[in-house]
Amino acid sequence: QVELVESGGGLVQAGGSLRLSCAASRRLGGINTMGWYRQAPGKQRELVATITSGISTNYADSVKGRFTISRDNAKNTVYLQMNSLQPEDTAVYYCNYHNNYGLDYWGQGTQVTVSS
Repeated sequence: QVELVESGGGLVQAGGSLRLSCAASRRLGGINTMGWYRQAPGKQRELVATITSGISTNYADSVKGRFTISRDNAKNTVYLQMNSLQPEDTAVYYCNYHNNYGLDYWGQGTQVTVSS
């Protein structure tokens, strides 16, 4: 089993920045994808960004050019650098680990609130 713990969320003014971290409880071996998803109140959970074990990245159109996903395999950690934050970015952000067997693991989530 893998436990994922997110941190780094908070309250920020529009135009500000935050860096989210997701620490896994153990090394993530094999071919896998880690990602960040978010869910705003009353809305569906949506993809924000993903990064593969080969360091290939993918971003939602709404965050391209503003957010950067990265991973440090030595620390079993994935990051999401969020710049130029806007009120529409307000959501609970969830870390996801998708392994080579097709299984998904989720963190508890961290709240990001962007005020006008």
